[in-house]
Amino acid sequence: MNAAVRLSVSSLRAHKRRFAGTFLAVFLGVAFLGGTLVMGDTLRAGFDSMFGSAAAGTDAVVRGADVITTPGDSQGVRRPVPTALVGTVEGVPGVAAAAPDIEGAGQLVGSDGKPIGGQGPPTLAGNWITDAGLNPYRLAEGRAPRRSGEVVVNRGAAKKGGLKIGDTTTLRTPDPVRVTVVGLATFGGEDGMAQVTFTGMTRADAEKYLTARPGEAASIKVRAGPGVSERELVGRLTPVLPKGVEAVTGQESARENTDMISSQFLTVFTTFLLVFSGIALLVATFSIHNTFAIVVAQRTRDNALLRALGASRRQITATTLIEATVVAVTASAAGLAGGIGIAAGLQALFPAIGFPFPDGDLVIGALSLVVPLVVGVVVCLGSALLPAARAGRTAPLAALRETAVDASGASRARAVPGLGLAALAVSATLGGVLVSSSLWLAGLGAVLALASFVVLGPVASNRAVRVLGGPLDRLRGVSGGLARRNALRSPRRTAATASALMIGVAVVSLFTVFGASLKATMDQTVSRSFAGDIAVSTPSFGAGGSGLSPRLAGAIQRLPQVDTAVGLGRGVAEVDGAGRALTVTDPVALERTFDLGRVDGSLRDLGTDGIAVTRAEARRQHLATGGKAHLTFTDGEKETFTVRAVYGRSELAGDYVITRAAWAPHRTQDSDTLVAVSLEDGVGTDAGKAAVRKVTVHYGDPQVQTREEYAQSSAGGIDMMLTLVYALLALAVLIALLGIANTLTLAIHERTRELGLLRAVGQTRSQLRAMVRWESVLVAAFGTVGGLGLGAFLGWVLVKASDGASDSAFAFALPPVQLLIVALVGLGAGALAGLRPARRAARLDVLRAIATE
Repeated sequence: MNAAVRLSVSSLRAHKRRFAGTFLAVFLGVAFLGGTLVMGDTLRAGFDSMFGSAAAGTDAVVRGADVITTPGDSQGVRRPVPTALVGTVEGVPGVAAAAPDIEGAGQLVGSDGKPIGGQGPPTLAGNWITDAGLNPYRLAEGRAPRRSGEVVVNRGAAKKGGLKIGDTTTLRTPDPVRVTVVGLATFGGEDGMAQVTFTGMTRADAEKYLTARPGEAASIKVRAGPGVSERELVGRLTPVLPKGVEAVTGQESARENTDMISSQFLTVFTTFLLVFSGIALLVATFSIHNTFAIVVAQRTRDNALLRALGASRRQITATTLIEATVVAVTASAAGLAGGIGIAAGLQALFPAIGFPFPDGDLVIGALSLVVPLVVGVVVCLGSALLPAARAGRTAPLAALRETAVDASGASRARAVPGLGLAALAVSATLGGVLVSSSLWLAGLGAVLALASFVVLGPVASNRAVRVLGGPLDRLRGVSGGLARRNALRSPRRTAATASALMIGVAVVSLFTVFGASLKATMDQTVSRSFAGDIAVSTPSFGAGGSGLSPRLAGAIQRLPQVDTAVGLGRGVAEVDGAGRALTVTDPVALERTFDLGRVDGSLRDLGTDGIAVTRAEARRQHLATGGKAHLTFTDGEKETFTVRAVYGRSELAGDYVITRAAWAPHRTQDSDTLVAVSLEDGVGTDAGKAAVRKVTVHYGDPQVQTREEYAQSSAGGIDMMLTLVYALLALAVLIALLGIANTLTLAIHERTRELGLLRAVGQTRSQLRAMVRWESVLVAAFGTVGGLGLGAFLGWVLVKASDGASDSAFAFALPPVQLLIVALVGLGAGALAGLRPARRAARLDVLRAIATE
């Protein structure tokens, strides 16, 4: 073993450049993984600290005991509590202070007329609590609100909106309210609670604009007297509270808020990044394996001589694995440091672009240190295992051979299992898409498809390179022909090098196809369901805005240019024990403005005790026209509704529809998400938009768009998502390019004598550079074409599987322009990867190259 260690150290010292690409691949993959884990730890600690600070002076929270959660909303809606309970709570022994916490959505308008925030983080409004122990905000400038219309704004929101003390602006609640800024507040010494905006009002204004009726609050905050613990305080409060109201400690409330953020945002966000870390490391695996395979092939004679001198197979294998271990450990350690740097950079960058990254120091957990190191070492050693075993099998007589022949591409042992995997992949994906609509089965098919591509790569590389490189003989002459022959020389090496790029291109293509399909689905949904001419809406990305005033639809309806204007509001209730979202609207106007498909029954007869349900939801809940649905609202009231209509489509109208009159007794803070407008006959779209815009200016100036513009803006978040995906996948593509460049560099070292002979017989430096560059382009073309085909197939699988698992109809779309750009980027990347190896080949000294063994 000592001899193996000495040989490994000597090899690493003599051939540092051989492992430069491997080092970078491991470094980048581990840095991405480490940065993601550190960022997740930091975010969790930051939000925990943030909510802990918010609850620092609150020892108990009195709130509604029941919460209704709907699919896709784990936070849910909790029953309000009567503010009259404050007097009861204050009379409990051990209570030092109590104050109602009235909270709702309220979006400030900046000095430039544009809304502040609302692109994800909430825009909150509430009553300004005068007890400093119960109020997490502290006045930094000005004073607290005393009269109606006066507000305190967190300093961060004021800076974003260009507001200062004394300025008058609009607060969307969603009804527009004119307010005057009289104070600026901080949160825990910072300008605000991450990117959340907060507007503090008088208690009377908060009850008027943020609640359905006076005398209700989201909760009551309670501060304990000296010597009374939180748990003891809750124990004293519980007996005096009415049914349906509970008391929890301040710490429990803060922990629930942290868990809610973790489940809704952090887990999804970090999982999203971890997926791309896994893709980057998978791509790195191919590059690392290829590097060690080439190094082992180049050392065949050296290893054979060592075997002839008495070295055992175990020693030869150990030599390669020790080299891999050294590279793995050093690259992983450097990558971990790089990951911490990435997390620090993102912590500084995200707040600047509106991302809710809490302030505070980086938090690095033990797992965030250990996992990237272990993963980096395992990936590197696992990638080097097969080449190391191949090195150990080197026969002593191989020292007498001049070259070795690679026939891996024609191997039947590779072709048969590869075709078998491909057949299983097709069966699984078609079964998961066309038979059972199973995302898990379709996902298994996708993994098998990727495996089959990798196994069949060397088999397909010969034919693929011949076809792709065919034009080079005519277009580039001898240099092009030599480039094609070089790419054909080692099918396994060509396939392994191309596979790294293939995976990156496949994932890019998959998201490109899926994104285009989502946009086509959105356009199809709006075109099919929305029969109106104009849509009034708030920005579709994020859920932090305040929505639209429920009075806006009525104001637009009164315009002479308008035939019908209908607002879509949102409510929640438990329907036969299951939390469901309700669409609150005028059913008659809804039917005139939206295409609901076939309607059984009548939407005109809903009244205050009728409900309309989609056909798919009616099947799930075993409901039919004339049947009874039992609804429990957030105020605790239970009512029985009669199903008076069953309709076909739910994309925009939702699964349940009730009238505003039926919702009014149970409503909370009312808002609409969309106002759909149908114009009178003969009124042009431009004239209709202009007339509607004159009305909307008085309601916070929301977006006024044609039906086509609304469809495009609704899909705007998809473009934002794709931009983020492409940025994250750039790392995987970069690692793949490093693999191509490293393979070519090692191949040039392997062919030093051959290149010298070519130069000796008249090949110029420019011809030699062109030959190496075109070889790189051919390898990249093979990977790009394979990646495009695999990505398009997997995109189709994902769309069809999503279609089967959802009530909405998904449209499949292949975007030719975007896929052509991906192909050109792949080919350009291949040319770029070949630049440095080409320059290095052209600089070879002819005489020394010919003399090389």
